Amino acid sequence: MAKYDLYKFLREELKFSSNNLVTRPSGQAIRERIERDIEKEAEGAVIALDFSKIGVIDYSCADEIVAKLVSRLLSGEYGDKYLLLAGLNENQKENIEVALERKDLAVMADTRDGKRVVLGELNNYLRDTLDFIVKRRTVTSKDLSDSRKLEANTSGTRLLNLHKKRLVKRAEEMRNDGRIWVYELL
Repeated sequence: MAKYDLYKFLREELKFSSNNLVTRPSGQAIRERIERDIEKEAEGAVIALDFSKIGVIDYSCADEIVAKLVSRLLSGEYGDKYLLLAGLNENQKENIEVALERKDLAVMADTRDGKRVVLGELNNYLRDTLDFIVKRRTVTSKDLSDSRKLEANTSGTRLLNLHKKRLVKRAEEMRNDGRIWVYELL
Protein backbone atom coordinates (compact mmCIF):
# COMPACT_ATOMS: atom_id res chain seq x y z
CA MET A 1 0.00 0.00 0.00
CA ALA A 2 1.31 3.44 -0.94
CA LYS A 3 0.75 6.04 1.76
CA TYR A 4 0.48 9.70 0.72
CA ASP A 5 1.04 12.13 3.59
CA LEU A 6 -1.28 15.04 2.73
CA TYR A 7 0.40 17.31 5.26
CA LYS A 8 3.73 16.77 3.49
CA PHE A 9 2.07 17.50 0.14
CA LEU A 10 0.52 20.66 1.59
CA ARG A 11 3.93 21.86 2.78
CA GLU A 12 5.70 20.99 -0.49
CA GLU A 13 3.10 22.20 -2.98
CA LEU A 14 1.75 25.29 -1.24
CA LYS A 15 4.53 26.14 1.26
CA PHE A 16 1.82 26.48 3.94
CA SER A 17 2.70 26.41 7.59
CA SER A 18 -0.95 25.63 8.40
CA ASN A 19 -2.19 22.05 8.54
CA ASN A 20 -5.65 22.96 7.18
CA LEU A 21 -6.88 22.05 3.72
CA VAL A 22 -9.08 24.96 2.71
CA THR A 23 -10.16 26.61 -0.58
CA ARG A 24 -10.71 25.03 -3.96
CA PRO A 25 -7.39 26.29 -5.48
CA SER A 26 -5.46 24.66 -2.63
CA GLY A 27 -7.40 21.45 -3.15
CA GLN A 28 -6.67 21.53 -6.86
CA ALA A 29 -2.92 21.89 -6.25
CA ILE A 30 -2.92 18.96 -3.82
CA ARG A 31 -5.06 16.80 -6.15
CA GLU A 32 -2.72 17.49 -9.08
CA ARG A 33 0.25 16.41 -6.94
CA ILE A 34 -1.59 13.22 -5.95
CA GLU A 35 -2.42 12.54 -9.60
CA ARG A 36 1.24 12.89 -10.64
CA ASP A 37 2.20 10.35 -7.98
CA ILE A 38 -0.67 7.96 -8.75
CA GLU A 39 0.58 7.63 -12.33
CA LYS A 40 3.81 6.10 -10.97
CA GLU A 41 2.02 3.44 -8.91
CA ALA A 42 1.72 -0.14 -10.15
CA GLU A 43 -1.56 -1.56 -11.41
CA GLY A 44 -3.62 -2.90 -8.53
CA ALA A 45 -2.03 -0.47 -6.04
CA VAL A 46 -3.98 0.80 -3.04
CA ILE A 47 -3.22 4.46 -2.43
CA ALA A 48 -3.91 5.63 1.14
CA LEU A 49 -4.44 9.37 1.50
CA ASP A 50 -3.24 10.06 5.05
CA PHE A 51 -5.17 12.83 6.82
CA SER A 52 -3.69 12.18 10.28
CA LYS A 53 -1.62 15.39 10.36
CA ILE A 54 -4.33 17.51 8.71
CA GLY A 55 -6.55 19.73 10.83
CA VAL A 56 -9.62 20.93 8.94
CA ILE A 57 -10.64 20.06 5.41
CA ASP A 58 -13.43 22.27 4.15
CA TYR A 59 -16.13 21.19 1.70
CA SER A 60 -14.52 22.81 -1.36
CA CYS A 61 -11.19 21.11 -0.68
CA ALA A 62 -12.89 17.77 0.04
CA ASP A 63 -14.76 18.08 -3.26
CA GLU A 64 -11.65 19.11 -5.20
CA ILE A 65 -9.40 16.42 -3.74
CA VAL A 66 -11.44 13.40 -2.71
CA ALA A 67 -14.59 13.58 -4.85
CA LYS A 68 -12.67 14.39 -8.05
CA LEU A 69 -10.08 11.67 -7.38
CA VAL A 70 -12.81 9.06 -6.77
CA SER A 71 -14.75 10.18 -9.85
CA ARG A 72 -11.67 9.98 -12.07
CA LEU A 73 -10.68 6.66 -10.56
CA LEU A 74 -14.10 5.24 -11.46
CA SER A 75 -13.84 6.58 -15.01
CA GLY A 76 -10.60 4.61 -15.46
CA GLU A 77 -8.23 7.59 -15.69
CA TYR A 78 -5.75 6.03 -13.25
CA GLY A 79 -5.96 2.42 -14.39
CA ASP A 80 -6.57 -0.46 -11.98
CA LYS A 81 -5.91 1.35 -8.69
CA TYR A 82 -7.77 1.93 -5.44
CA LEU A 83 -8.12 4.81 -2.98
CA LEU A 84 -8.36 4.53 0.78
CA LEU A 85 -8.62 7.48 3.15
CA ALA A 86 -6.64 7.10 6.37
CA GLY A 87 -6.38 8.85 9.71
CA LEU A 88 -9.67 10.74 9.47
CA ASN A 89 -11.19 12.64 12.38
CA GLU A 90 -14.94 13.28 12.72
CA ASN A 91 -14.86 16.77 11.18
CA GLN A 92 -12.88 15.61 8.15
CA LYS A 93 -15.17 12.61 7.77
CA GLU A 94 -18.30 14.79 7.70
CA ASN A 95 -17.04 17.26 5.08
CA ILE A 96 -15.66 14.52 2.84
CA GLU A 97 -18.89 12.54 3.14
CA VAL A 98 -21.00 15.52 2.05
CA ALA A 99 -18.76 16.08 -0.99
CA LEU A 100 -19.04 12.39 -1.96
CA GLU A 101 -22.81 12.15 -1.37
CA ARG A 102 -23.50 15.16 -3.60
CA LYS A 103 -21.84 13.31 -6.48
CA ASP A 104 -23.22 9.86 -5.61
CA LEU A 105 -19.73 8.50 -4.85
CA ALA A 106 -18.26 6.34 -2.10
CA VAL A 107 -14.78 5.56 -0.74
CA MET A 108 -13.34 3.35 2.00
CA ALA A 109 -11.78 5.08 5.00
CA ASP A 110 -9.93 4.28 8.20
CA THR A 111 -10.80 6.58 11.08
CA ARG A 112 -8.35 7.73 13.73
CA ASP A 113 -9.96 5.33 16.19
CA GLY A 114 -9.15 2.37 13.91
CA LYS A 115 -12.54 1.69 12.33
CA ARG A 116 -12.95 0.85 8.64
CA VAL A 117 -15.97 2.69 7.23
CA VAL A 118 -17.44 3.61 3.89
CA LEU A 119 -18.01 7.32 3.26
CA GLY A 120 -20.46 8.66 0.72
CA GLU A 121 -23.44 7.25 -1.10
CA LEU A 122 -23.99 3.50 -1.13
CA ASN A 123 -27.33 1.69 -1.10
CA ASN A 124 -28.30 -0.53 1.83
CA TYR A 125 -27.71 -3.91 0.21
CA LEU A 126 -24.22 -2.91 -0.97
CA ARG A 127 -23.45 -1.50 2.51
CA ASP A 128 -24.54 -4.83 3.99
CA THR A 129 -22.32 -6.71 1.52
CA LEU A 130 -19.40 -4.42 2.28
CA ASP A 131 -19.91 -4.91 6.03
CA PHE A 132 -19.70 -8.66 5.40
CA ILE A 133 -16.40 -8.20 3.55
CA VAL A 134 -15.03 -5.93 6.30
CA LYS A 135 -15.69 -8.69 8.86
CA ARG A 136 -14.37 -11.54 6.71
CA ARG A 137 -11.53 -9.70 4.87
CA THR A 138 -11.93 -11.98 1.79
CA VAL A 139 -15.09 -13.53 0.37
CA THR A 140 -16.41 -15.37 -2.63
CA SER A 141 -19.84 -15.20 -4.15
CA LYS A 142 -20.63 -18.55 -2.52
CA ASP A 143 -19.62 -17.21 0.91
CA LEU A 144 -22.02 -14.30 0.49
CA SER A 145 -24.80 -16.50 -0.92
CA ASP A 146 -24.54 -18.96 1.96
CA SER A 147 -24.35 -16.28 4.65
CA ARG A 148 -27.10 -14.00 3.35
CA LYS A 149 -29.32 -16.70 1.76
CA LEU A 150 -28.99 -15.11 -1.70
CA GLU A 151 -29.10 -16.53 -5.20
CA ALA A 152 -25.60 -17.00 -6.65
CA ASN A 153 -26.14 -14.42 -9.39
CA THR A 154 -27.38 -11.84 -6.83
CA SER A 155 -24.34 -12.23 -4.60
CA GLY A 156 -22.02 -12.18 -7.61
CA THR A 157 -23.62 -8.96 -8.87
CA ARG A 158 -23.32 -7.28 -5.48
CA LEU A 159 -19.64 -8.17 -5.21
CA LEU A 160 -18.95 -7.04 -8.77
CA ASN A 161 -20.70 -3.72 -8.11
CA LEU A 162 -18.51 -3.09 -5.05
CA HIS A 163 -15.45 -3.85 -7.18
CA LYS A 164 -16.60 -1.49 -9.93
CA LYS A 165 -16.95 1.23 -7.27
CA ARG A 166 -13.31 0.45 -6.28
CA LEU A 167 -14.38 -0.36 -2.71
CA VAL A 168 -12.93 -3.91 -2.78
CA LYS A 169 -10.20 -5.64 -4.75
CA ARG A 170 -10.86 -8.70 -6.88
CA ALA A 171 -8.55 -11.57 -7.81
CA GLU A 172 -9.11 -14.73 -9.79
CA GLU A 173 -8.11 -17.96 -8.05
CA MET A 174 -8.01 -21.61 -9.03
CA ARG A 175 -9.79 -23.86 -6.57
CA ASN A 176 -11.03 -27.44 -6.63
CA ASP A 177 -14.27 -26.37 -8.30
CA GLY A 178 -12.48 -24.29 -10.97
CA ARG A 179 -11.74 -20.60 -11.32
CA ILE A 180 -13.50 -18.22 -8.97
CA TRP A 181 -13.38 -14.54 -8.10
CA VAL A 182 -12.24 -13.68 -4.60
CA TYR A 183 -13.10 -10.22 -3.29
CA GLU A 184 -10.98 -8.67 -0.58
CA LEU A 185 -10.92 -5.66 1.66
CA LEU A 186 -8.59 -2.84 0.59
